[in-house]
Amino acid sequence: MNASDRTPADLLRSALAADPARPLVTFYDDATGERVELSVATFANWVAKTANLLQDELAAEPGDRLALLLPAHWQSAVWLIAAASAGVTVEIGGDPADADLVVSGPDTLDAARACGGERVALALRPLGGRFPEPPAGFADYAVEVPSQGDRFAPYAPVDPDAAALVVDGVELSGAELVARARADAAELGLTAGSRVLTGRSFGTWEGLSTGLFAPLAAGGSVVLCRHLDRLPEDGLRRRVETEQVTHTR
Repeated sequence: MNASDRTPADLLRSALAADPARPLVTFYDDATGERVELSVATFANWVAKTANLLQDELAAEPGDRLALLLPAHWQSAVWLIAAASAGVTVEIGGDPADADLVVSGPDTLDAARACGGERVALALRPLGGRFPEPPAGFADYAVEVPSQGDRFAPYAPVDPDAAALVVDGVELSGAELVARARADAAELGLTAGSRVLTGRSFGTWEGLSTGLFAPLAAGGSVVLCRHLDRLPEDGLRRRVETEQVTHTR
């Protein structure tokens, strides 16, 4: 990737310039049988739409704090890069009561209602489907995001040295996040074309790094698996072969 990249959004732009058609995130939910594959271009389109939703519809500004209450999921990965693109700090599992806005999955809606700012809910249904009935007090992401623009430009340049992520009680700037992702990629031996399979939670830096940031920094891709414990051992072997996985974490 480009050595001058200093934010997560920079990493995605470099990936888009290098090879927009290659897979970036392949997601499995072994509780539902869902499989979704997003190329770099498709992932970047979701990021742009989500960043536009943040900036224009939710009026999020650089420095705002977003409590992210989502599991490891392809839509969680989208939100992570979209927030960074808009200069919004993501707090993984953050306290909604202390956040400027909250993004919640279906299992954390009660906790998310403590947020006094904007609230967005994701049903996490196959193919990004909407809630059968929108939860009261929340914007349904699947309803709001399709109409957003396919290109995103922040109103103000994002400062690489501003806080981008809070996880495990540690705050990282965009530049620090990129540096850690590159270091992890080197430690794991990831290079362009590497394909990482992981079932780790997004609740830790290690999960976020192996599930998104390190492969992105290396020019690789990720096979992100939710409920991997429900997959038979032989099923995992077949998935590794079918998805041409080079690294498992």
